[in-house]
Amino acid sequence: MKVRGERWVVLGAEKSGIAAAKLLARNGASVLLSEKKPLDLIGVSDEKRGGMRLNEELNDFGIATEFGGHSNQVLEFDKCVISPGIASSVAIVKELELRGCRIISEIELAARFCKAKIVAITGTDGKTTTTTLTAKILSNAGNEKGFKAMALGNIGEAFSNHAEKLTEKDVAVVETSSFQLDHCYSYKPAVSVITNITPNHLDRYDNNFQKYAASKYRIFQAQDENDVLIYSEDSETLSQHIAALRAEGKLKVKAIPFSLKKDLSKDYADCGFLKDGELTVCINGFQEPIIKEDVILNSVHFRGKHNAYNSLAAAIASRALEVRKEVIRESIKTFEGVEHRIEFVREVGGVRFVNDSKATTVNAMWYALDTIPDGIVLIAGGRDKGNDYSKVFDLVRQKVKAIVAIGESKEKIINAFSGITEVFSADSFDEAILISSRKAAEGDTVLLSPACASFDMFANFEERGSIFKRIVNALPEAVKA
Repeated sequence: MKVRGERWVVLGAEKSGIAAAKLLARNGASVLLSEKKPLDLIGVSDEKRGGMRLNEELNDFGIATEFGGHSNQVLEFDKCVISPGIASSVAIVKELELRGCRIISEIELAARFCKAKIVAITGTDGKTTTTTLTAKILSNAGNEKGFKAMALGNIGEAFSNHAEKLTEKDVAVVETSSFQLDHCYSYKPAVSVITNITPNHLDRYDNNFQKYAASKYRIFQAQDENDVLIYSEDSETLSQHIAALRAEGKLKVKAIPFSLKKDLSKDYADCGFLKDGELTVCINGFQEPIIKEDVILNSVHFRGKHNAYNSLAAAIASRALEVRKEVIRESIKTFEGVEHRIEFVREVGGVRFVNDSKATTVNAMWYALDTIPDGIVLIAGGRDKGNDYSKVFDLVRQKVKAIVAIGESKEKIINAFSGITEVFSADSFDEAILISSRKAAEGDTVLLSPACASFDMFANFEERGSIFKRIVNALPEAVKA
């Protein structure tokens, strides 16, 4: 992609916006980085630097900056990169579109500079784990074959920071959110994965589930018959959409379904499924058992049915890139999961504490409740995204002895679960953990699985999970006193 001499505005000064601005500047574009927050409130979470230092660094790159609001000079540009945290409904974005400005996401920009194969992974739940596991499998394969694989994108490391450095032999494994896909047009992964689609972020999509789902489908809009789409046949919304496209002759990409509920090999030459207790990948009609499901279900760090789904998706993606099944199997066996996803923290007085801060949806909460044995004290709540908690009612009746509600949505949680189990309200995270500790008995589990976004109380789910772990690790052994 040639941008030398072009004028670009980048909206948003978080990780992806900063990376996009630098990528454009390195390639000779004239760049303005515009941020709504004041300079003194700017900080990048994984780097200990303040706004002033960041501003100096950007200026050293030749990047013009403005903080504290988007001025009218933004409207002078006809090319724009938008950060995923900025909604299309924001006034400045709508005005740019009215003026004919071409607005793209940072993921779209980075892909245009990237020579490496792209494995793009999206879905309501499981995308971070699937991205991390796929990157591990491909990295292990790369050690044999002499190529590099990197986990990038929504997982925390901006794609634009590495796009130019990757060669044609390498693989970029890119976690891709719906917010990033909203402004993708020519984004063309060699392999795309959709783990599932359930209601989420409805506040961002006018409370319209179909709009949210349509955003996810953009991951394969530019793919063709030389590319691969891997999708969950057990996700009803997703499988029905793919089936409709196939019936109408509108599915251009090679689509490979996977399921843990049925043997797909009767209907598809390329698929993934559970057979005789083993995750099995079928390519061109040839079936390859990869790993026994029980190995995952009983893992210390990487357990649960959801991780069987994630493993199967990662295995198919890896086989599509011709990685040996032995490498896939060993990578899954030694995988320790991802931080903040059903992560064991500590045992105190016989009570286990589990951090599932990454569970920002009801579906993710369902998987956590399904995975953990009876005797759960659940901490839930945060910023609601249009949640319907009825999906977890049965599991809560069966397994949850008490719920501690926190954050903006605590009244909604209290109303939803009162009458099903005991529900308590906490005004702070410390109070929530203290109440949970006192309600839990030996053999029980205190589970943080919020089913909500974190932004009412924390910068992100990582901060929420880290603070949970810090408080738990500081608990005395006699917390019930």
